[in-house]
Amino acid sequence: MEYRALGRSGLMVSVLTMGTMTFGGKGGFAAVGATDVQEARRQVDMCLDAGVNLIDTADVYSSGESEKIVGEVLKGRRDEVLVATKVRMPMGPGPNDAGLSRQHVIAGCEASLRRLGTDHIDLYQLHEWDGVTPLQETFEALDLLVRAGKVRSVGLSNFAGWQLMKAVGTAIMHGLPRPVSQQIYYSLQARDAEYELIPAAVDQHLGVLVWSPLAGGLLSGKYRRGVEPPAGARHLSEWDEPPVYDQEKLHDTVEALVEIGAGHGVSAAQVALAYILGRPAVTSLVIGARTGEQLADNLAAADLVLTDEERRRLDEVSALKLLYPYWHQAKTARDRLSAADLTLLGPHL
Repeated sequence: MEYRALGRSGLMVSVLTMGTMTFGGKGGFAAVGATDVQEARRQVDMCLDAGVNLIDTADVYSSGESEKIVGEVLKGRRDEVLVATKVRMPMGPGPNDAGLSRQHVIAGCEASLRRLGTDHIDLYQLHEWDGVTPLQETFEALDLLVRAGKVRSVGLSNFAGWQLMKAVGTAIMHGLPRPVSQQIYYSLQARDAEYELIPAAVDQHLGVLVWSPLAGGLLSGKYRRGVEPPAGARHLSEWDEPPVYDQEKLHDTVEALVEIGAGHGVSAAQVALAYILGRPAVTSLVIGARTGEQLADNLAAADLVLTDEERRRLDEVSALKLLYPYWHQAKTARDRLSAADLTLLGPHL
């Protein structure tokens, strides 16, 4: 297992992170998975044996049940791993049971600590943007938690580029805990993060944790042109996270993944994961699975090395169109571009 620096936190994390959205199976999360304690323990054992040292969860996953299961399976070995969780989403019916207010952030942390059965959270992530609460209030709450030893590092998730930079700037300006990472959606199905979020990570030295690097299973190889999907599988028109805007482009990408995988004797999923692991600024991929067999296949992606030609093929089939102002910068600013700029514009120069 390879380990990479998580921003400027000083932490080294495995290139694969164990995701636990499938743990619990309550409410709407039952559609994702319903992993119980026994199966969760088996999957955690597999990840630890493979060298994974970061487990990611969230308070909202199965209404806290995911955190409870994580806490249960880590009893007696909490110090072997880093634990990340999140706050922001609704956790009750009240008007103050969601958001990034001082009240909800602190109450959310205390509740997560109880469910996890631990005295600290290694990476506490703001799960989503809150356009109502001033960022200074949110980061003052995080500062209280860090000073109390309940939170070690702070991260962001699902922020737009300007929101990310405002958050980092607010923390720096007021001497509050600076975010060390962002957790974002990024895959060969949709490389939108390359417009703003990846360049910002390079510029601000943020770690990048990637959720759903297989696009919710779209890149597993099961959804191919002219092939009936497995029984019980959703149709592409029903996908809303991530949404599918260009089915033909997706099919072309999957065909490339299947062919490259066949050349290595591995699954399309492993190829998709290996590709994202090789992209600029990416620290770790959050992988989850309904079964141990799926998890084992995903874990093997850490050892897969793609050739330059294979990467070029995947680059081309999944390429982004340059939006404004990027096409203009590619034409007129190419004499003064930074390493962050080149993550997007480099292939177009």
